[in-house]
Amino acid sequence: MSTKTQQKGTSSGLPKPGQRPGSDVVIYDGDCVICTGGVKILYHLDWFKKLSYLSLHDDRVSEVAPDLSFEQMMEEMWVIDNQARKYSGAEAFRYLTRRLVLLWPAMPLLHIPGSLPFWKWLYQKVASARYRFGKMSGEDCGDACQVHFGPPKNDNNAG
Repeated sequence: MSTKTQQKGTSSGLPKPGQRPGSDVVIYDGDCVICTGGVKILYHLDWFKKLSYLSLHDDRVSEVAPDLSFEQMMEEMWVIDNQARKYSGAEAFRYLTRRLVLLWPAMPLLHIPGSLPFWKWLYQKVASARYRFGKMSGEDCGDACQVHFGPPKNDNNAG
């Protein structure tokens, strides 16, 4: 992993668990443009400072979630609440609609009885394509995009 990717994944400027004791911890892919954009939105919606954030690439993540594998964390976002309960993917987002006042309007839709399998399916579709979406955003995704799509193609070599 390049120094640029390490910096992007670990120095996002978002509050870490040590800065917000007792907060719920959001674990996300700090190398993913889509994921970092999503947690920045959560940060701005978190008026009452109930959340802290860790990139899954941060060494401190093993202190917060020692039983989660790297592969599990790469598949979907995780939220570890202040009682050490774990929520992942669509269930994590549903949980956050109960925790963040500004997400309350989405709560009824996400909690329709029997709808969780649909939300899990939808979340997995987006999560599995996140690097593709990030690459299309035009933002520099550093080594993360190269891992998934290979090195950038030089447009001058066409022909």
